Amino acid sequence: MSTAAISLLTRPRQVERLVAGQPTRDGAGVKLDRVLTQDLQRRLDPFLMLDAFGTDNADDYIAGFPDHPHRGFETITYMLAGRMRHRDSAGHEGLISDGGVQWMTAGRGVIHSETPEQTEGRMAGFQLWLNLPARDKMREPWYRDIASGEVPEFEREGVTVRVIAGQSHGVAGAVQREGTEPLYLDVHLPPGARFEQALPAAHNAFVHVYEGALVHDSGCRQTAGRMAILANTPGSDGVRLQAAQDVDGPTRALLIAGQPLGEPIAQYGPFVMNTQAELVQAVRDFQAGRLA
Repeated sequence: MSTAAISLLTRPRQVERLVAGQPTRDGAGVKLDRVLTQDLQRRLDPFLMLDAFGTDNADDYIAGFPDHPHRGFETITYMLAGRMRHRDSAGHEGLISDGGVQWMTAGRGVIHSETPEQTEGRMAGFQLWLNLPARDKMREPWYRDIASGEVPEFEREGVTVRVIAGQSHGVAGAVQREGTEPLYLDVHLPPGARFEQALPAAHNAFVHVYEGALVHDSGCRQTAGRMAILANTPGSDGVRLQAAQDVDGPTRALLIAGQPLGEPIAQYGPFVMNTQAELVQAVRDFQAGRLA
């Protein structure tokens, strides 16, 4: 589909509400904004968390994320700037840098660390937590490091779209998932430009602006650092993103959507299962050294 004035959407989604990120620190003191918080997990099922980080101050990121466990979900780390080294207890190691992605399926469990490989300069990016269906929570861990040049990308009418997961306008993303059907797009729009994306009406979806501003059909203005939860209106067929005219430089936003699992969520820190009994077992397995 083109980003020209003619729209192929008949009923684009509207903004249900805007959410501001909550400043926090994680790991060994890494400064970040928690955009998708635990209280939104049911509303934005299958997504569990979105953290945004971006600073030029090395003191805000240099300590990184020392060894910590995960079980029952996937983490998608998208680096806008900087270098992060990954190591885990199963012997995997990788490096993600500017524009690169690491997709990690924790499955039955893994202990890993994420360490900056720089002592100065900007470190910026996102980490998204994606739930696993109950049937997959105890699968073997899996990783894929995707260099920036391996992320599919296309351009229409000046709008650049990076397709990390799912499909957009005939372009398949770097990763596909059957159970949750995630769509993960990084969209760059010049001032006033428009982009439209078809979405199944039942999928939960949100937009996070990290540079510039969007103006939605309702007149709602979404500025950098804000997440827009998109309404699940019956009969809706997609989303329209319109960059504001009065900003300097392009507007950049993440468009993320997925098929809800509709399953119970039981979480204890980095363990996400379906029942309390499964959480207790996860902690016991970690304490006994039975994670990968």
